Amino acid sequence: MEDNQVTPMPRIGDKAPEFKAVTTQGEINFPGDYKGSWVILFSHPADFTPVCTSEFMTFASMEKQFNEANCKLVGLSVDGLYSHIAWLRTIKEKIEYKGMKNVEVTFPLIEDITMEVAKTYGMLQPGESSTKAVRAVFFIDPKGIIRTIIYYPLSLGRNFDELYRVVIGLQTADAFSVALPADWQPGDDVIVPTAGSCGVAKQRMESKEEMHCYDWFFCTKKLDKEKVLKTVLKK
Repeated sequence: MEDNQVTPMPRIGDKAPEFKAVTTQGEINFPGDYKGSWVILFSHPADFTPVCTSEFMTFASMEKQFNEANCKLVGLSVDGLYSHIAWLRTIKEKIEYKGMKNVEVTFPLIEDITMEVAKTYGMLQPGESSTKAVRAVFFIDPKGIIRTIIYYPLSLGRNFDELYRVVIGLQTADAFSVALPADWQPGDDVIVPTAGSCGVAKQRMESKEEMHCYDWFFCTKKLDKEKVLKTVLKK
């Protein structure tokens, strides 16, 4: 592959491209090792950089929360394994940020010095950098299918509340066969799939069921927060 060749990034609905990699937690086969779990595969530009440090500390502090939602974390940068190990040790021993300290990163961080994984997943974007992966986030379901993709530039740290909301939201939409409106949080009303025929639309508008229709195409219903969390979270 030529250095200037750009590999298109995978799309939502595609199977997550397979690869083997050395990580800070040993070798992994991706996504096969994670079958049955949701996975967030995310990239960062470089070790020993401040934005990335803040992100890894936040992810590590939230790892239990993600795991309870049956979601595993896997990081990647184009740095080498020994750089990764030294950086993560520095985070644990020296960095205190926003009340987080002695933070140990236990999820795998992929060594990708050849940039092959980054290229395969479209994480290298020449407009930003041809040698550093942008802040890509791939949400992959238990069947190995890419369900959501979020990209951030090198200079902007991610919103971790939103990353967690996406994990909960995707599982909620799947479990209850609903769609979720703007800014949805567990406990908020959910959207009933659009009526597929005029007859169904008329029935909805006249229905006594616990459903609120703003018009025939836009109907919501309540979905209890406890029901959502009981379905999605592992306690």
